[in-house]
Amino acid sequence: MFETYRRILHIDMDAFYASVEQRDNPEWKGKPVIVGGFPESRRGVVCTASYEARKFGVRSAMPTKMAWQLCPEAVFVVPNFSKYKQVSKEIHGIFLEYTDLVQPLSLDEAFLDVTMLFRDGETATRLAAEILRKILQKTGLTASAGVSFNKFLAKIASGEKKPFGLTVIPPSTALEFVARLPIEKFWGVGKVTAVKFHKLGVHNGLDLRQLELNDLLRTFGKSGESFYNMARAEDASEVKPDRKRKSLSVEHTFESNLIVSQELHRAFELLTRELLKRSQNRALRAKTLAVKIRYADFSVQTHSAPVSNIFFENKDSALAKVMRLFYEVYQAGTPVRLLGLHLSNFVETNQEDLFSL
Repeated sequence: MFETYRRILHIDMDAFYASVEQRDNPEWKGKPVIVGGFPESRRGVVCTASYEARKFGVRSAMPTKMAWQLCPEAVFVVPNFSKYKQVSKEIHGIFLEYTDLVQPLSLDEAFLDVTMLFRDGETATRLAAEILRKILQKTGLTASAGVSFNKFLAKIASGEKKPFGLTVIPPSTALEFVARLPIEKFWGVGKVTAVKFHKLGVHNGLDLRQLELNDLLRTFGKSGESFYNMARAEDASEVKPDRKRKSLSVEHTFESNLIVSQELHRAFELLTRELLKRSQNRALRAKTLAVKIRYADFSVQTHSAPVSNIFFENKDSALAKVMRLFYEVYQAGTPVRLLGLHLSNFVETNQEDLFSL
């Protein structure tokens, strides 16, 4: 049933600022860490609290003085946003290895539309799990993921099993999930709106589903239509990237390791076609191509070289270039777990100039 739906991921870092500080200061691991200033500051506010601090009731946006009263043994840290931005850049770079449809919401969370990435044996759940593992491997930090067929459900799902959790809401269980969802967890429902809903006898998604659209529009204005749709597990909003592409990647992890040259050739044929199609759709040409190989022992090898316009104008030439790069570094006879292609150093071109694939 999932095949007719979009595949949307919401990746949310776990206690991001505090986790970065614990990573960079190993003596703080396992201790309550509060990022947001010192308790003696009358205007100090908690940006993020580690999970150890949250056990004492410390929460984001709480005055640091109150946080100190709840957890006086905590380590208080002034935020270092330049450092957090650099780590965030690394994390979003991982997202872009999988899809260019990435919509950052903040330094520590983003939506990914991975609908077009699937081949035999691959699912959005497996892809999300691989992204979480890669984030941990490359940054030493954990994230949680929500997987569903729209943005609303994916975002709710990512918060269900923190930290380092993965929650899937397929179409078959979406209505049941939303029915149990507290009204406070719906998008656009703050304290004031929650009070309005409570006065209407609405405390969860099932209650919300009983209200007519006209009643919701009359009470909540334009937001009424969104509430009406969310109660029915519907959200048509798209994942909208807000950045210019600096690279483009396609890769595939195989069900069984590949050794036979014909299988490797066929895999690269499919990856090359997908890479050319996606570059064509965005009127982009790159100056550099890289081949990525992950072997069965999880070791990774990459090899890059310049490419000319003919790479984008002729599929056979493109595949020949890919295979030359591959065989220049491939350890013959070694089982291959993953193959990937990566374009970088982009220049824009006219759509009509691109070869029709």
